[in-house]
Amino acid sequence: MPPGIQPYELPRVFRTVTQTLLVALAHPDDELGVAGTILAQRARGDRVVVLWLTRGEMTEAFGPLPPSQVARKRVELGHRAGELLEVETRFLELPDTHLTVTHEAVDAVAREIADVRPDGVVTWGDAWTRGMRHPDHQSCGKIVRDAVTVARIAKRVTPLSPHRKPVPVFTFRDEHSRLPEITVDVTPYRDGIHELADLYREALGFGDPEWLDLRLKRAGEAHGFTYGESLDAWETGGGAVDTLLPPLPAEGALPMHPDRPQEREAL
Repeated sequence: MPPGIQPYELPRVFRTVTQTLLVALAHPDDELGVAGTILAQRARGDRVVVLWLTRGEMTEAFGPLPPSQVARKRVELGHRAGELLEVETRFLELPDTHLTVTHEAVDAVAREIADVRPDGVVTWGDAWTRGMRHPDHQSCGKIVRDAVTVARIAKRVTPLSPHRKPVPVFTFRDEHSRLPEITVDVTPYRDGIHELADLYREALGFGDPEWLDLRLKRAGEAHGFTYGESLDAWETGGGAVDTLLPPLPAEGALPMHPDRPQEREAL
C-alpha cells in the first residue's frame, strides 16, 4: 500500500454477516432486558432483528389517548430504539394484554422466522416472578418457541421457504429457573444500555438507572463481569460468553435427528 494511504474499513453494517439473532418479544421496551446482549452481537458484526408481537397500545403512560394513537407512538418509539441499537425492527399487530397462543399467532411469527432465517432466537420463557410472569410475556414465549418449529413446515409458511436450520432458543431468566444459565458479558455496552433506558424512561417512566445497574451487576458478578445479562439456554450449553451466537454446545446432549434428504435440499 502506498505511504500515507490508510486502509479502508467497511462500516459495520456492510461487513460480512456470519450470524443472525432474532429477538422476538411482546412489547416495545421488553428489549431493554437484553440490550447489552443485542449490542454485543452487533459489535461482533452480526445481524440482529427485533420483532415485537404487539404495539403496546394498552399502556397508560400517555394518559387517556385511544389505543390507536398510543400504538403509533409506541411504534415510533420502537423504531427509535432500533436506531440506538443499530438493529432491524419489525412489528406484528397482535393485541396488547390479550396476547394468546393461537394457530394464527404462531403462523404469523413462523412467517417472520422463515423470512429472517435466524441462527438463534431470544424470547420470553417460563417465569414465576412479578413482571416476568406478565400474561403477554408468557404467551409470547410459547408463541415464539412454537413458531421456531412451525417455520420448518413448508405448508405453514408458504409462499416463503421453510427455515429448517436448527435455531437454539434463549429466554429471559427467572430467578427460579432450573435451565442452564448463559451469561453475556455486557460490561463494554453499559453506556448503550443506559442510553436505551433513557429513551424509555423519558417516554414511559420505565428504566430506572439504579435498578438497571443492580440487575446488571448481579448477573455479572457470578462470572467475574462488572455487568452481565443472564438468559436460559433451552438447547445449548450454559456458561459465561461474549455473545450468544455462535452458541455453546450442550454437553452430553443427544444429537439431533438428521434432516430427511428433501429437507437438506431445501436448505
